[in-house]
Amino acid sequence: MTADTSPQKLAHRFPEDFLFGVATAAYQIEGAATADGRKPSIWDAFSHMPGRVKGGDTGDVACDHYNRLEADLDLMAGLGVDAYRFSIAWPRILPDGTGAINDKGFDFYDRLLDGLKARGIKAFATLYHWDLPLALMGRGGWTDRETASAFAQYAGAVTRRLGDRLDTIVTFNEPWCSVYLGHLMGVHAPGERSMEAAMAALHVTNLAHGLGVQAIRAERAHLPTGIVLNAMSVMAASDSDADRKAAQRANDFHNGVYFGPLFEGVYPASVLEGCPDLAGHIREGDLDTIRQPLDFWGLNYYTPMRVRDDPASAFPHVATAPAVKPEKTDIGWEIEPAGLSHIVKDLYGRYTLPEFYITENGAADNTDVENGAVSDTMRLDYLSTHLSVAADLIAENYPLKGYFAWSLMDNYEWAEGYSMRFGIVHVDYQSQVRTIKQSGYWYRDLMAAHDGG
Repeated sequence: MTADTSPQKLAHRFPEDFLFGVATAAYQIEGAATADGRKPSIWDAFSHMPGRVKGGDTGDVACDHYNRLEADLDLMAGLGVDAYRFSIAWPRILPDGTGAINDKGFDFYDRLLDGLKARGIKAFATLYHWDLPLALMGRGGWTDRETASAFAQYAGAVTRRLGDRLDTIVTFNEPWCSVYLGHLMGVHAPGERSMEAAMAALHVTNLAHGLGVQAIRAERAHLPTGIVLNAMSVMAASDSDADRKAAQRANDFHNGVYFGPLFEGVYPASVLEGCPDLAGHIREGDLDTIRQPLDFWGLNYYTPMRVRDDPASAFPHVATAPAVKPEKTDIGWEIEPAGLSHIVKDLYGRYTLPEFYITENGAADNTDVENGAVSDTMRLDYLSTHLSVAADLIAENYPLKGYFAWSLMDNYEWAEGYSMRFGIVHVDYQSQVRTIKQSGYWYRDLMAAHDGG
């Protein structure tokens, strides 16, 4: 192993109280799609539609984590993680989206939280990681304002039942994806392709976040509460005035529509002008509701967004610019650790933000098992270079408190099905056998060195 990736050297660059964790999401790992009163989510419906997901893959079984909970908790304990970031499946808790609570759904998360506590692992819960109860789609899903109230009811119910054992809670994971990939680009559930729908979903999601934070705080005022955003590290293709302005519009459209309302109580002017549908959804008091003080926020970073000016396209009038670095992960994403530094510095320069965690970072590396081992050197290099950037940010006094590798294990990668492997643990989907990869052992050594002081 090269000196650059020495886990011992890297570990000593992080403060003693820094948290190292792993992350997953309910629909991607749990399976048990109809067990114990769970009803379908929009992803159950979407993944069962022909042509929507690579290979026709669904999350019906996924990693069967629902039935293998204890073994997976032992796996995490064996790796020595400080914290586990997971999501709660709304359709397990309120199978119809609102109304009657399903206690059997809660029982699973009780077992999960008690298991984490018994192993000394901190619990970082996400309320919404894209699995909207299908029943709520009948009246418009995220384009319908009532869904924001339904989400607040769900947030309150979860905090009431589980809040005593949670270390942190976040409202949404990557609203950019559920809003834009789901309603504008059509590649995620519910599969719409409409700027009008996207603008409705954008505002309803932001409103749901604000109402959700209020509901959490009403139940448990001191539970650290935040949101996870996959802020885009927008980089202009050139230094030309046109490309620089294009990057600013892209920043407004991809980042500003979340950071603006959440942290400043305003939507970017360029978006209100370029997407006139948005203004029609904003009612008096909404922006005050959305702008709740947060204890922290989470950043998910994988790859930069390179853009150039393209006046012929719809707002934000940008086109994708080619990658600069030749290295790519197996999903085709450019590997650029400097993008992580770029987005953090850009956001803290623009907004007054609380402390943060890197809540997801990782690589699709499809290296398979050979002689009982997985030599995923590309992922290992990816993690070590990005963690080195994270250590640099801390040295420059950015308030970074923890890092979560995506993902604990290979899982259902949404529209890519099971074709892309992001885990530090390999999953054989036929046998459900878990095999720790080289990157997993490396991360274990990093955490051990860090804990050892």
